[in-house]
Amino acid sequence: MLTFDQLSFWEKESYMNHAEVVIIGSGIVGLSTAIHIKQNDPSRNVLVLERSYLPFGASTKNAGFACIGSPSEILDDLNHISEDLVYETIAKRWKGLLYLKELLGTSVIDYKELGSHELFDSTQVENYEKCIDRLPYLNDILQDITGIKTVFEPNKNVIAQNGFNGFTKAIQHHAEGQLDTGKMMVALHKKAISLGVQILNNISVKAIYDQRVVTNYGDLSFQQLAICTNGFASDLLPKEDIEPARAQVLITKPISDLTIKGIYHFDAGYYYFRNVGNRILFGGGRNQDIAGERTTQVKTTEKIIGHLEDLLKTKILPDTSFEIEQRWAGIMGVGKSKSPIIKQINSNQYAAVRLGGMGVAIGSLVGKELATLMLE
Repeated sequence: MLTFDQLSFWEKESYMNHAEVVIIGSGIVGLSTAIHIKQNDPSRNVLVLERSYLPFGASTKNAGFACIGSPSEILDDLNHISEDLVYETIAKRWKGLLYLKELLGTSVIDYKELGSHELFDSTQVENYEKCIDRLPYLNDILQDITGIKTVFEPNKNVIAQNGFNGFTKAIQHHAEGQLDTGKMMVALHKKAISLGVQILNNISVKAIYDQRVVTNYGDLSFQQLAICTNGFASDLLPKEDIEPARAQVLITKPISDLTIKGIYHFDAGYYYFRNVGNRILFGGGRNQDIAGERTTQVKTTEKIIGHLEDLLKTKILPDTSFEIEQRWAGIMGVGKSKSPIIKQINSNQYAAVRLGGMGVAIGSLVGKELATLMLE
């Protein structure tokens, strides 16, 4: 292993010695922070450190849902969180999606505004009725946020049209969409590089001191530091309300004559699926083992994946033969609050973490807000 003190003069001068801003994490937030800093101050030297050869957490492992919140989720949040904070969080998600599309372009990230549906089974009739009763209220609020007159409405046909089994009711969401996570991250990477951002991979940060980070290859100095590691941030920010939450996902091989289009979720958002072309991507099930999924181990488990495969066969594709092509896991950052942590830690250290499973929606905006704070 070639440590920093074994590098040549040229390597140190070009990559190491002049990092004014060091950003830990090359996911959505880390790269968006770097991009916004360079756009506003091109002379500033920005170095991004990534622990793996690809973004390690959730940015390239999520389902690519461009979501702002389902009716049942919003109503549940209103039971535990102030109304102002609930709608402030939804507005941030919506503004984040708009900013992401503005930053990268919809065609580049394969953004499709196919909408979404929240599905309810026979055990959730009461919950469905509560949602229906509050739809006029929710639509009024979300119209103010999105400009869409009717964001939510019941859909009586989507279950039969797609051949779902076990679901009895559905509410359609007109303000959500989907994108290609891989294309999004490639586009962010290219944009960062084009602006002069330096990215070093396979660099693990072991400790942080006043103006120095200790890595697996040696020490690096900085003038400003940004921690953008989301679900992995608890080790670096032990005093903050953040913990990891693993999400496990699978995707089928191509299915001929697949009719399912758009995003679907059920059981308070613990389960979610969508089409990726003529495949079905299905993830979630963390509620089957909340304690076990509070981990940073990026691997799948038979308990969760087996459960997802069973639901896929019995409820989502009950009359369709399919094969699973891939299974994977990613690490989200969650906490008692659903709002992200964007703050100055001390005189020269900052953090933007705890995206609450909404990284696609809010990640780029969170990075922009952190960069603005650092530029001040």
